[in-house]
Amino acid sequence: MKTSRYTDSQILNILKQAKNGIPVTELCREHGMSSATFYKWRAKYGGMDVSLMARMKELEKENRQLKKMYAETQMKNEVLQEALGKKW
Repeated sequence: MKTSRYTDSQILNILKQAKNGIPVTELCREHGMSSATFYKWRAKYGGMDVSLMARMKELEKENRQLKKMYAETQMKNEVLQEALGKKW
């Protein structure tokens, strides 16, 4: 997965600036990002502080690891079922 050019605190600062009244187009031009990126961030991180954002990222990482473990276990299970199902 592609990593962000912006840190969590930078994202929150940009969202805070927009909340304080700076136009979105000006923020996007200043920080070199698209307005779609801004609105995606606002939908995902709006109303969060740094600790909540860090916790959310930690949970997303844990979820990715669990999904990977589940997929690997399912593959092993399918191989075992296939091997046991054959007649020798």
